[in-house]
Amino acid sequence: MIIGIDLGTTNSLAAYYTEHGPEIIPNRLGERLTPSVVSIDENDQVYVGKTARERMAVYPSQTADLFKRSMGSRKEFKLGNKTFTATELSAMVLRSLKEDAEVYLGEEVTEAVISVPAYFNEVKRKAVKQAGELAGLKVERIISEPTAAAIAYGLYQKNDNTRFLVFDLGGGTFDVSILELFDDILEVRAVAGDNYLGGEDFTNLIVEEFYKEHGINEESLSAKEKAYYRNQAEKCKCNTADSFYRMQASVSGEKVETLIPRGAFEKMSSQLLDRIKTPVRRSLSDAGVKPGEIDEVVLVGGTTKMPLVRKFVGKLFGRVPDTSINPDEAVALGAAIQAAMKERKEAVKEVILTDVCPFTLGTEVSVKAENDHIEGNHFCPIIERNTVIPASRTQQFFTVYDHQTQVEIHILQGESRFASNNVSLGTLKLTVPDNEAGKEQIDITYTYDINALLEVEAKIVSTGETITRLIKNQENSMTEEEMKARMKELSYLKIPPREQEKNKVLLLRGERLYEETTGELREQLEMVTQQFERILDRQDPLKIEEARKDYEEALDWIEEEMWV
Repeated sequence: MIIGIDLGTTNSLAAYYTEHGPEIIPNRLGERLTPSVVSIDENDQVYVGKTARERMAVYPSQTADLFKRSMGSRKEFKLGNKTFTATELSAMVLRSLKEDAEVYLGEEVTEAVISVPAYFNEVKRKAVKQAGELAGLKVERIISEPTAAAIAYGLYQKNDNTRFLVFDLGGGTFDVSILELFDDILEVRAVAGDNYLGGEDFTNLIVEEFYKEHGINEESLSAKEKAYYRNQAEKCKCNTADSFYRMQASVSGEKVETLIPRGAFEKMSSQLLDRIKTPVRRSLSDAGVKPGEIDEVVLVGGTTKMPLVRKFVGKLFGRVPDTSINPDEAVALGAAIQAAMKERKEAVKEVILTDVCPFTLGTEVSVKAENDHIEGNHFCPIIERNTVIPASRTQQFFTVYDHQTQVEIHILQGESRFASNNVSLGTLKLTVPDNEAGKEQIDITYTYDINALLEVEAKIVSTGETITRLIKNQENSMTEEEMKARMKELSYLKIPPREQEKNKVLLLRGERLYEETTGELREQLEMVTQQFERILDRQDPLKIEEARKDYEEALDWIEEEMWV
């Protein structure tokens, strides 16, 4: 069974294809979105999703979130006495989605199509693929999030010669892609984006305004207090019904609030909105089209639910964007359709999907400067950004010095003309015949496929000797042996039983609210919590289910009363 997965910064979800079309797979709590949060307790029990998010408010030192932003990096996250990379934490989220899918579908899930931001570079894409493998999934296809969204919207079934712009603003990343349809070919013309721009940045603005208004020094706050204020700001941001943003929280035991009119918040967000404009302009320029030549604008990503963002996009393109599919779910639904295409299901219309290389790929070269001085650190592009892939390009290079017998090919990814400013993907070393400068020619061929795999071939023309290698980032790659060992190590982390987790998430919510309340509300909370715990101790499934509903209603009431 192949499923589609949207591994998000804030939330993740899975979907599968049915005879009625793609459908979201509910998680173990019966919800469609699984927060991309991981927490581990003192007994090495791992919690993923809503339970982990509730634990963050009470046990922030044992919990991690927003790790997608660090995919492919050396950054480590300490959860209690254990340390994990972003790839390993993502693997836990993927494993949780895999297990939930298997229970829901009643069969083993062996493979997945996983989406990534279009602007993820080589290193980050490989980290996502590695996370899938650590989770026990075969990941043969990595699909760009905007492309997946375009598939979900059925853009490949529209009229020929139609141009679409997919505006994808999620919790932590922003992508904009321009696609064009002709003769059953959905071609990505250009992509651009910002891997460090998303809904979390708008949440930060609300938190900062709250701190400023109430004289709070962030540096003096504990991790638990910071998590609490962020949680309150996130609730404030997600409330789109009022004409202002209202953040309510407790400061030194006193209930306070900050009101931000929508117009004021728009001014506060001006720098973020300016950052959005830059990738939009770049994608239009690379595709060679003007805003008025875009036939349809599609919004994807939870942050596009904000009225501020929808208004901004509408002004930018002079039209009302399409939001007919839940922006939180569009990518996962598209990934599921792609999975069905991969399985060649008859109900799915076959369409040829083309993607582009999001960054320029090239190598470091030396050039002659004034007075025949040899100057290194120059970048020579071989495959330009937004080249339709799969693509293969060859460039000719020559030795620089007399009697040069060694050549090192430095494989790079980026847009700077200086090699040192670009991302290093690895190196290749060649031995060439001893000769005069410029007499030995080396042909270098880069081949880049739809799964972001780069093959580099170097040929010494005079001897015909060829070296071919699949480039892997040495800093972040794991060998097969290391992968198996880490999979075994991670398998010792225990995910709680499904029924137990439904109760656990409510108890954690109760624990969080207990810390946030005082007086009679706290007493009532203590009473209903003890009552629920007593019923749990009796281990009667029917009574537990009934008590769980009552307890959840009581928590809802208490949370509402906190701000009356």
